[in-house]
Amino acid sequence: MALSDRTNNSHHAQWWRSLDHVSLSCVGALIALGYILMLAASPAVAHRIGASRNMFILKQVVFLALAGAVVIVTSRLTPRMVLRIALIGGVMALGATFMTLIHGMEIKGARRWIALPLMSVQPSEFLKPCFAVVTGWLLNLRYEKTLSNGWRFPGRLVACGVYLVIAALLQAQPDIGMLSVISMVFITQLFIDGLPIIVFGMLVSAALGAFGVAYLVFEHVHSRVQRFLHPDVGDHYQIDTSMRAFGNGGLLGRGPGEGRVKDLLPDAHADFVFSVAGEEYGFVMCLFIIALFTILVFSTLNRLLEEKNPFIILSTSGLITGFGLQAFVNMGSSLHLIPTKGMTLPFISYGGSSALSVALTIGMALALTRHRTKPSRFTTPSSNATTHLTAPSKENHNV
Repeated sequence: MALSDRTNNSHHAQWWRSLDHVSLSCVGALIALGYILMLAASPAVAHRIGASRNMFILKQVVFLALAGAVVIVTSRLTPRMVLRIALIGGVMALGATFMTLIHGMEIKGARRWIALPLMSVQPSEFLKPCFAVVTGWLLNLRYEKTLSNGWRFPGRLVACGVYLVIAALLQAQPDIGMLSVISMVFITQLFIDGLPIIVFGMLVSAALGAFGVAYLVFEHVHSRVQRFLHPDVGDHYQIDTSMRAFGNGGLLGRGPGEGRVKDLLPDAHADFVFSVAGEEYGFVMCLFIIALFTILVFSTLNRLLEEKNPFIILSTSGLITGFGLQAFVNMGSSLHLIPTKGMTLPFISYGGSSALSVALTIGMALALTRHRTKPSRFTTPSSNATTHLTAPSKENHNV
């Protein structure tokens, strides 16, 4: 019996009917593009470092297959199970992020990775989805939990404490890009939670002030901003090469395998994979990729319009904000719209930590935005009776 059949009351059928099919289709298309662009970009990068030609391809096949499985499995969870995973995963990611300061791999002056036998892991990648869900839960507790003295649970205060701990760890690595994304996620959730506009303005001002401090304190931040603002200052090789790639690609691209940017940039398979897409497949492919991310974000937000549960609204808003912002930062850096930042393009760039953390993000968002309804009950008609289909009713899914 087909999963879409309304008379099919199996668990799989109920999951399928309740799912956001538009977002799931976009995820599938992005994973497919990840395979295609990895075939285009990674062999040249592997050859340049003296590795096997197919090393990155084979690893990314495994990473994306696992990512697809994580999306499907996570999307089947209940909101309560999503919260439990976020709490446990958040504590583990927080501990692992702290360990990077002691035993982490130092790359380009930053300690963000932990070396494992087959891959290196960036624990802070998994902080993003876990933080969004935990923060949504803490903010929601203000409405659901009353203390013995009659006061509301200080959810905002506790959430701010969690954020400050994470911010201190990310600043110590340092990872200003990840800190910026998590900060925007938190500010977005506070705004949706009804933070007074004056306080919200103060937070935005504080965030801008913090960026100014980072510009003055961290040399790599200062250098990237200077190179962005002043084309005649510093080394512009990577961004100039990226911009030439888009120009060479034109409308329809030079054709699969005909691009040159992958032979010139060391991170063509990761930070600049969007440039590879622009050169080999052209402006049309770039628009298609942008459209997929845009549709996925807006489809998820559209599911929240009829949602009444504050936990689901706040958590999903945080999850999709982090996802959309990460995509924008990668594509904006490649197009020289913002200062360069080493951030992957979700589901498309090479990277195990990135692929799995993004899959967890989207899987959680799909799980939280499912339309949970009781299964339809088909009444078998008698000889002279008509068929009655009981309308589905909303199922209680409070956390």
